[in-house]
Amino acid sequence: MTEKINDGRTVRLILASASPRRTELLRLVGIPHTVCPSHADEEHDTPSEPAAHVTVLAERKAVAVAAGRPGALVLGADTIVYHGGVILGKPKDFEGACRMVASLAGTEHLVYTGIALAGPEGAPPTSACEVTRVRFRSLTNLEIERYVATGEPMDKAGAYGIQGYGATLVESVQGCYFNVMGLPLTRLIRLLEERGVEYPFGPPLWRG
Repeated sequence: MTEKINDGRTVRLILASASPRRTELLRLVGIPHTVCPSHADEEHDTPSEPAAHVTVLAERKAVAVAAGRPGALVLGADTIVYHGGVILGKPKDFEGACRMVASLAGTEHLVYTGIALAGPEGAPPTSACEVTRVRFRSLTNLEIERYVATGEPMDKAGAYGIQGYGATLVESVQGCYFNVMGLPLTRLIRLLEERGVEYPFGPPLWRG
C-alpha cells in the first residue's frame, strides 16, 4: 500500500505495531498501510509520567522501524492505562489481569496513547499524545473472573478491551473513544497534516 506524492514518488505508510485493533482502525478510515511490528526496547529508560511515557515509546517504535526502511513513513503507537498514580500495561497472567480489573471497578481511570511518525529518508519523529477518561461500573469477583477467563484482557493495557466483552464494564467515556482502542484517529490526522500529508477520506494519502 502506498501514499502518493505530487512529484510522482511514493512513500509507504508502515504501522510499527502488531495490534489488530490499530490495523482495524486504519482500515476503518481508509488509510492504506502495511504492518511491521517494532522490536524496540520498551523496558528501559522510559519516563514515569504517563504522557511522556507513551510518547517516548511511540517515537522509539517508529524510529526503530524507520531505520531499516528509509523510504517509509512509519507510525508508532503506545497505549497505557493510568490509575491511582500507577501505569498499567498488559497483564502477565490470569491473576494479574484479575487484580487490574478489580482495581478499576467502580472507579475512573485515564487512557493515554502516544503516536509518532518517523521518516521517510531519516526525517526525525513528530509525536502527540491523547488522553481519555473512562469509568467502570462496579463488579463482583465472579464477574471479574468470568471476564478474564474469556482471554480478552491478556494482550491489552489495563486488562480490558472496550471493543469487545469489556464494553460491558464501561459506564462512561469522556474524550476520544478510539484512543481507548489504541489509536486516536483525529489526533493521527492532525499529526499527518503537520507532516504535509493530506487525508482525503479514503486512499491514497497525499503529500502537499
